[in-house]
Amino acid sequence: MKLPLDGERVMTQATEQPRNEGLKILVADDEANIRRILETRLAMQGHEVVMAQNGAEALELFRGFEPDLVVLDVMMPELDGFAVVERIRAQSEVPIILLTALGDVADRITGLQLGADDYMVKPFSPKELEARIRCVMRRANQGQGGSGSGSNATNVIVIGDLSVDFNRRQAFRCGERIRLTGMEFHLLELLISRAGEPISRLDLLENVWGYKPAKANDSRVVDVHISRLRAKLETDPENPELIMTARGQGYMFQRLQSGIERSSIAAA
Repeated sequence: MKLPLDGERVMTQATEQPRNEGLKILVADDEANIRRILETRLAMQGHEVVMAQNGAEALELFRGFEPDLVVLDVMMPELDGFAVVERIRAQSEVPIILLTALGDVADRITGLQLGADDYMVKPFSPKELEARIRCVMRRANQGQGGSGSGSNATNVIVIGDLSVDFNRRQAFRCGERIRLTGMEFHLLELLISRAGEPISRLDLLENVWGYKPAKANDSRVVDVHISRLRAKLETDPENPELIMTARGQGYMFQRLQSGIERSSIAAA
């Protein structure tokens, strides 16, 4: 498959994203041309890259390489990208970007529902993929680095048996940690920061994923991540009480009011 020249499709905010030097990146694709191009370009940016040509090899390399980011083709022999995402998510929150030639939007959504952070449709610009990597890793780095303020205070919101710790970037239900990816936590953080205010899918996509949708269906990535958050946070995801749908507008976190505690406490 021939990739388009750089510049044919470039993310709007690509130049605003910081570069991530020295990442360990696992790329899995059964097309040798794509592997060769991505390995060369990513290595030139200072990343350590390993390549897999099928899903089974990708899982084997994942266990030994322990990458910071995974780029997966969906249509691969032995194990497809969907199966690989599902197995990785059972043990890790490492950022995952899917590459898909599938024309059916429902197929792309499947990958997001299984736990991928973002997807790109083939053919794609390598430069756009590099920009997506910077954006996804910026969210993941925020999750690892906390608020960056250096403060010993922990900013926590408590809603019933749910607590959200913004400095540690973790959420808990009845004291048990809820596993959230970096993108999921950033989405939750944005919704809570504007609690009671409807936020459009476009605004969420730009603020969390860092780009404007090239097509209307691109905003479906927001819907799927909202669905994943509800499945993890809501007592009854089919009848959400925390993350509400603002019909014709987008999504809204419930207004913070009586019974909801926001406090700054000393970190242990």
